[in-house]
Amino acid sequence: MNALSLDMAVQFGILLGILVAAYITITMRDLLSAAIASAAMSLLLSLEFYMLHAPDVAIAEAAVGAGVVTAVVVYGIAKTERWEREGP
Repeated sequence: MNALSLDMAVQFGILLGILVAAYITITMRDLLSAAIASAAMSLLLSLEFYMLHAPDVAIAEAAVGAGVVTAVVVYGIAKTERWEREGP
């Protein structure tokens, strides 16, 4: 296996991880778990940007997407009450 096909295999794995994390984010019923899955998706996306030779975009995505946005969402979740409807 040469270096080019290994690089493509790693990128395919990262893209598959991004899709799985996005699916988990959308389908989770627990908001905190969805926020964590969204942060994981953002970190995988920043790794993909780095592999595509865009380190400035990767740093911005990691800082803003996984850091600030996740912190604001978790803070917002902490400030709300948990309740569920009874019945169907």
